[in-house]
Amino acid sequence: MTVAYVIGGLYLVWLLMSFKTSRPDGTYIKTHPYRRMMFFLFPTRNESVVYFDEYIRAEKLLQWIAEAREKIHCDITHLSVAAYSLGINANPKLDRFTVGRRLYQRKGTQISFSMKRQKLGREAKIAVVKMAVEDEDTIETYLGRINKKIGVERSDKKTYTDKELNLFLRLPRPILNVAIRFFYWLDYHNCLPGAFIENDVMYTSGFIANLGSLKMKAGYHHLYEWGTCPLFLMLGKIEDRAMVEDGEVVARKVLHVRFSFDERVDDGLNAGRGIDAFRTVLEDPNRYLGDPKADDFGSAMLKWQPEDPRLVAPGAEDITG
Repeated sequence: MTVAYVIGGLYLVWLLMSFKTSRPDGTYIKTHPYRRMMFFLFPTRNESVVYFDEYIRAEKLLQWIAEAREKIHCDITHLSVAAYSLGINANPKLDRFTVGRRLYQRKGTQISFSMKRQKLGREAKIAVVKMAVEDEDTIETYLGRINKKIGVERSDKKTYTDKELNLFLRLPRPILNVAIRFFYWLDYHNCLPGAFIENDVMYTSGFIANLGSLKMKAGYHHLYEWGTCPLFLMLGKIEDRAMVEDGEVVARKVLHVRFSFDERVDDGLNAGRGIDAFRTVLEDPNRYLGDPKADDFGSAMLKWQPEDPRLVAPGAEDITG
């Protein structure tokens, strides 16, 4: 009889957890039945991923960086993070994720990006920074916070990720396998602690990897099953490419970016608008990030100020809706 009570109690707990929709990092969204069915037909990110290519004119981008460096350190990675922040601000439906066969609107935009930590011989150690986007951010404060985070990651100080990895990797492999499965199970049922989610770089609005800093071209990257990252951006090195302007072929500096996108999050129309907003910011940084030569440079809020209504769709409905 006691065993039956225990089994019945465990079943009741499991049943209650199955109905739990609240999460510390997201708000549950009830969407169209067609999209909800996609979560069951395509349960993983990598069977739901679509790829986009974008070629971004880089002349104004390079000029902006050269002028802005007189006031604050920045590079292409910095501006890509800022541009993606603006792209999400313009199209907030992209700041969603899927967990447990459900769709959630993220509570607060956070962007992760990788960087070289240090070089030991020919080996370059990689670290990942996770940046929250604050309502009061200006381009100056945002770049400043990025630089501060980078400084911590490149120091000898043990970061949260370092401590977390060192702890887990001390476990024997069979126990570590069980522990990872248990964390997946907690996340699936929305029981993973908020402190764990907040510090994990894969619970993010998007991930940016700048291969151009390694003199490499952009590749197509998979989406990680761990975490909630719905979009991965890979930046290649800036190079001369042939482009057609006014019927003539000319050489232009171009930044090649490849996007991997979880199509369960939103339809291709809004994904395209977000990518267009990202490209628009990088091709005209003076308009969207401020003029580095101006006396008030850095004071403008890091918010999307649309002039082209095609690039912004905060109230647009799903095509399937």
